Amino acid sequence: MAAGKLTSTGFILTVLFISWSYATANDHYQTLITHSLPQPNLDASSASLFDDSQTLISSSSPSNIINEDENSLSLDLHHLDTLLNTNAIQNENITAESLFKLRLQRDVIRVKSIASLIRGRGQRNITNNKASDFSSSIISGLAQGSGEYFTRIGIGSPPRYSYMVLDTGSDVVWIQCSPCRRCYTQSDPIFDPSKSTTFGGVSCGTPLCNHLDSPGCNTQNKKCMYQVSYGDGSFTAGEFSTETLTFRKTKVNNIAFGCGHDNQGLFVGAAGLLGLGRGKLSFPNQAGRQFGSKFSYCLVDRSTSAKPSSLVFGNAAVSRVARFTPLLHNPKLDTFYYLGLNGFSVGGARVSGITSSLFQLDKSSGNGGVIIDSGTSVTRLTRPAYVALRNAFLAGASHLKRGPNFSLFDACFDLSGKTEVKVPTVVMHFNGADVSLPASNYLIPVDSSGSFCFAFAPTSSGLSIIGNIQQQGFRVVYDLAGSRVGFAPNGCA
Repeated sequence: MAAGKLTSTGFILTVLFISWSYATANDHYQTLITHSLPQPNLDASSASLFDDSQTLISSSSPSNIINEDENSLSLDLHHLDTLLNTNAIQNENITAESLFKLRLQRDVIRVKSIASLIRGRGQRNITNNKASDFSSSIISGLAQGSGEYFTRIGIGSPPRYSYMVLDTGSDVVWIQCSPCRRCYTQSDPIFDPSKSTTFGGVSCGTPLCNHLDSPGCNTQNKKCMYQVSYGDGSFTAGEFSTETLTFRKTKVNNIAFGCGHDNQGLFVGAAGLLGLGRGKLSFPNQAGRQFGSKFSYCLVDRSTSAKPSSLVFGNAAVSRVARFTPLLHNPKLDTFYYLGLNGFSVGGARVSGITSSLFQLDKSSGNGGVIIDSGTSVTRLTRPAYVALRNAFLAGASHLKRGPNFSLFDACFDLSGKTEVKVPTVVMHFNGADVSLPASNYLIPVDSSGSFCFAFAPTSSGLSIIGNIQQQGFRVVYDLAGSRVGFAPNGCA
């Protein structure tokens, strides 16, 4: 009887292990269901995007995360293209292809900005200025308009809801504030700190002010000043303050944020940014005591589903079936989430020529390494790794008709007239975690005519980036307390 139970348990564990992956070593191919890019719905009402009671929390928690408690919260995330659609309802020329090309253009700017930030690591100075002429040379990982996902968050008391971009490549939380010396157009009214009972300034020289990479000081009132500049020249500057943030019914008090009175750039209607990076001023670190320094998200494939993505804070963020890989530390820069990537498999076989040495983080200089980023769409690999991966995929996909190159992509296929095709499996091998990608996470539609491309690209900077296309469908768990990142398949269910 005991032997029977043991055998049964072993069988169940084996089934669970196999079901975790989309492909095992014996499955060299998997099926890709082909579909074109969805056309923008220009007749859709934007009312739901502005419904604070509906967009802030999922109606139910994903089935594979721990049950929510009073110290957990869940939000709906919307992709930038949704807001672009809403703001461009009167533009009859907007197409699926034009939106996708804009996404790739944003991607190029963002990758360059991240590389610029790492090249400029270690720069720090304290400036004493009047509020009107505060300046600094800080470069952020977020390029103009490149924040890919957003939600609505209440600012102040009583809460006034605004779109906020969410970004794992930035730390400082900020929002446009009145009075504006210069503010770009946003979808909601500009936040007025004088109408909030919980708004407070931060004094110069305090530990909180000194957490800024380049703090400034207003000599007139001795208040801390901030500025964040982006790779394209846009920026936000103003008072560094504290305020209450409201996520539907959950309030988070005394969050340090930038109240921007001088802002230049186009964030496509969003009022500001919620930094989800690894630095001391990011929201996860500031709210760590309340939410256990844990959060996760699951990004849906927008080409196949209209449902929103989800973001969860607290114990509920940790999936029961996630496979974890340790976080690595870059001593020169604490904003980004570095992972140990050892190689790839294509069609069930390890790709020759891709080793962990191609993804090594040089801790003495801060160069190289691999980061995971929510705001980068296309995964970038060092050129030798990319070429080896691309060639292995092309060899396994030789039965597919090649198509012309498209933008960043030089491995494209003409799948017009087909409803499904067999494609080689692709697995990413991290330290302690093998992540088997669904076919739709690496062979993606780029137009409405049946053109598909291999969704990886090379980089010459030495830094590799795991982008959000490859993350789609996985619940990606950021456990800062445990210094690890996890991947759980079917995490959006």
